[in-house]
Amino acid sequence: MIKAGIVGATGYAGAELVRILSGHEQVQIVFLGSRGYAGQKFSDVYGNLRGVEDGICEDDGDPAFIKDLSKKADVIFTATPQGVCATLLDDEVLSNTRIIDLSADFRIKDVAVYEKWYGIKHAAPQYVEEAVYGLCEINRADVANARIVANPGCYTTCSILTAYPLVKAGLIDPSTLIIDAKSGTSGAGRGARVANLFCEVNESVKPYGVTTHRHTPEIEEQLGYACGGDVVISFTPHLVPMDRGILATEYASLVREADGSLPTAERISAAYEEAYGDERFIRLLGDGGVPETRWVRDTNYTDIGFKIDLRTGRIVMMGALDNIVKGAAGQAVQNMNVMFGFEESMGL
Repeated sequence: MIKAGIVGATGYAGAELVRILSGHEQVQIVFLGSRGYAGQKFSDVYGNLRGVEDGICEDDGDPAFIKDLSKKADVIFTATPQGVCATLLDDEVLSNTRIIDLSADFRIKDVAVYEKWYGIKHAAPQYVEEAVYGLCEINRADVANARIVANPGCYTTCSILTAYPLVKAGLIDPSTLIIDAKSGTSGAGRGARVANLFCEVNESVKPYGVTTHRHTPEIEEQLGYACGGDVVISFTPHLVPMDRGILATEYASLVREADGSLPTAERISAAYEEAYGDERFIRLLGDGGVPETRWVRDTNYTDIGFKIDLRTGRIVMMGALDNIVKGAAGQAVQNMNVMFGFEESMGL
C-alpha cells in the first residue's frame, strides 16, 4: 500500500484522479489539495464520490505545504496549471517522494522552447533533464525508475501515439504531417471562462490556437525522437460541444518503396502491431478502422485506425481517447503503477 497526495484535486483531472485512486487496491489518498474549496468535503464538491471519498480538501495555495506532504506521501500528483509544479520542487522534496506532474512543466527538454511557447520563466530548469516523458507505451523502462514523470496531456498523447509507429518505421515523411484534432470542453479545465459557457460552445465547432498551440513543440519533440531528427508539423486543435474526448485525424505522405510503390496496408498494420501489439491500453482497429470518442469515453484506451489514400500517396491516421482518463488522470495512474511495480492496469 502506498500513500498518494493530489495537488489540484478539484479540477477535472484532479477529480478523475481521486475517482480512480479511491478504487485502487494499493493506494491510500492522504492529501486532497484545493485552493478554491479548502475546508470543504471533497464529496460536497463532487457528489458522485459521496460515501467513497469524504476527505476534507486542504489549502494547496501556499507552496510551504509540499515539504510536509513529501514526508507522508510516496507519490504526489500535481494536477495544476503550467508553472506551479516547478515552483514546488527542490532536492528535499525529491529525496522524500516521487512526482507525477500533469502540467507541461517538465515535458519539453529545451527550456527556451518551453518558455517561448508557454510565456513563463521555468522555475526549476535543473530538473528538466532527469524528468521522464510519461508515455508508458514508449518510455516504460525509464518511467519505472523516475523521480519526476512528466505526464503527457490529451492532445499530445493522442497525436503522438497515432503517428509514432509509422514515423519510427520510416513509413511516412514526418515533414508532411498535418494533425487535425478535436477536444471536448473539459480539456479547457474547470475555470469559468465565457468562451466555455454552454451557450458559447453548443451547436458549434471552432478551431483555436491556429499555428500557435503550445502542444505543438511537444508533439514535434517526441516524434523527433522516433525518427532521429527534427520534425516540424502543422497542428490545429478544435473545440467541439461534448464533455470529454479527443479525436485526432492525421495526414502524411507515405515514403515509397525502392520500386516506387506505396507501402501496403499489411506493412502499415505490421508497424502498428510491432509497436503496440502487446499494449494493454491501445486497441488497433487496422486498415479502414475508424475510432469514435464514445467508445473510449471513461476508459484508459486509445483506439487507432488508418486508411491509405492511393490516389494521393498519403495516409490518414486516426486516434481517439478520453482526454480526462488516458489524456490525463488515467495515464498518470498508469505511470504510477509502473513506477511502484504494480500491475499496469490496476485501478484502470
